[in-house]
Order: sequence, then C-alpha cells, then structure tokens
Amino acid sequence: MNNTMKIDGHIAVVTYDPEIEMFRGEFLHLNGGADFYADSVEKLKEEGKTSLRVFLEVCEEKGIAPVKTFSGKVTTRLAPPQHAALALAAQATGRSINDLLSEGADLVLMKYEYSALIAL
Repeated sequence: MNNTMKIDGHIAVVTYDPEIEMFRGEFLHLNGGADFYADSVEKLKEEGKTSLRVFLEVCEEKGIAPVKTFSGKVTTRLAPPQHAALALAAQATGRSINDLLSEGADLVLMKYEYSALIAL
C-alpha cells in the first residue's frame, strides 16, 4: 500500500508536510484523532506507537470503543446507464446487484492493494 504504515496492527496514512519539513501520520478507523509527526520514517514509527498507546489508554479510561465499527451497508449513486447495465448483468448471471457490487468492491481493494485489510 502506498503512503501507509501498520503500527501495532493499526493502519496509518502518511503524508509529508513541506512547510514544516516533517512526515505526518494519522491512524484510520479510530473513534477519534490520533496523529503524529516526525522528521524521519524511523522516528515516525516511534511517534506512532506513542500516539496510539496514549489514544488507547484514553479510550479505556473513558470507556470508549477505540475502533470504528461498520454496518456493511453502503449507499451508492450510479449514472442511469451504469445502473441499467448492472441490473442486466445481475439478471443475466442470476445474481443480485448487491452481489455484483460486493464483487466490484473486492476488485477495487485488490487493485489498490487494500485486500489484506478485509481481515481486520
């Protein structure tokens, strides 16, 4: 995956801020903000561990679930021709539109190298 790092099982997106000449990491899928900064990748990993530890401690103290939950329900908008073609494909294959969209989501996750996150 590009611009991400895994710290203690949690994924963080990493960007570079040229104004302050530092890397910035921000954990994804947490029920709050946990970001961290450093001027090298090694230091960024250390700062990330510290930021995550503090975040998890605060969540435990306050009785907050640290990780977001997802229902599995997604609403999407398609162009009418896409919707029509998808409905035809579903009918022709004896599957539902939801099945085809789920398969499409898997293909996108593989394309962008996020399929390993499905197990999270």
